Amino acid sequence: MVVGFVLAQRPTPDVIETSKGNLTIQPLNHATLVFTFNGKTIYNDPQGGAKMFEGIASPDLVLITDTHGDHFNLETLKAIDLSHAKLVVPQAVADKLSEDLKAKAVVVNNGQSITQLDIGILGIPMYNLPESADAKHTKGRGNGYVLTFGNKKIYISGDTAGVPEMKSLKDIDVAFVCMNLPYTMDINEASEAVLAFQPKIVYPYHYRGQGGLADTEAFKKLVNTKNPKIDVRLRNWYAQ
Repeated sequence: MVVGFVLAQRPTPDVIETSKGNLTIQPLNHATLVFTFNGKTIYNDPQGGAKMFEGIASPDLVLITDTHGDHFNLETLKAIDLSHAKLVVPQAVADKLSEDLKAKAVVVNNGQSITQLDIGILGIPMYNLPESADAKHTKGRGNGYVLTFGNKKIYISGDTAGVPEMKSLKDIDVAFVCMNLPYTMDINEASEAVLAFQPKIVYPYHYRGQGGLADTEAFKKLVNTKNPKIDVRLRNWYAQ
């Protein structure tokens, strides 16, 4: 009964056609989502324990964006089956991994790119503005990612402000953009950034902050008032 309840609460997965087969996108919770591509399963920022992933295949690849617990969750990493998984992490996360997980890790830092499972992976800076040594997210510590699945580019923002590196992105097909104060940015800054790089599809995600949930409906209106061609997809990331 519990499993059925969990699965019933998940947003319906979306399917994106690529030149190398379909990409399935499954939103889960906060920053956690799952991609399925050519029989491979990719977890982004897994948290929530094994229960979060009931009914989902174990990962072949795990992306981690930052050292904070809502992105890098050791308890969840220990709870899920990583027996055939590679971890893609920034150096700051690699430094915190246990020795067995370090053996599975591939370090990617800002501006670096690799290919895993025929998926291109580029590290994108994510940080707070104005920059300061005591910021919650300092430049160079964590990664956003641009993932290339066939002819489609997917951007995962991680925890960031509307930084120049985001605004200058090109040819993004799908973007996951954060908006939670005081950790990242508000919906005005997020919409301004999205309007600058104009992804074809954008999912507001990571939108729970100290004041509760950001107003994603208002974010959608801000974006579509100025650019109705951007497909703003609202999903309930906090159902589980």
